[in-house]
Amino acid sequence: MKKGQDRSFIKALKQALVGFVSMTPMILGVIGLVGLFQAYVTQEMLASLFTGDPVKDTLIGTVAGGIAVGQALISYILGGELLEQGISMYAVTAFILAWVTLGVVQLPAEAEVLGGRFTLYRNLLAFVSTLLVSIATVWTLGELP
Repeated sequence: MKKGQDRSFIKALKQALVGFVSMTPMILGVIGLVGLFQAYVTQEMLASLFTGDPVKDTLIGTVAGGIAVGQALISYILGGELLEQGISMYAVTAFILAWVTLGVVQLPAEAEVLGGRFTLYRNLLAFVSTLLVSIATVWTLGELP
């Protein structure tokens, strides 16, 4: 690297470090809220939300998944447990999709970093997409032999 490129790289590295340090309290807060939610909300509590109606279950699954928010790997395990408890495929599919694409808990952090308008549009599109993809997934699985 040339001397000018070295300075630019170091300057960019310093800016990134300052940005990361300034976001650290918000990131820790989000991690704490997610951890609390996962510790206090049981599978039985989630299962009690669903009614058996595909339309209502899809909406409830989307909202519950968006509020719950978590890691994809955990959502698959939780989804399997919900299916074993008799929860509809509509609800479980919506829950899993919303779990990994929506995130009410991290909205303030996302808005701070990416901007409020972007965050609003991304979450609205993710909500609608979750509903549509959930229904399409269950219909597709129903058509397979």
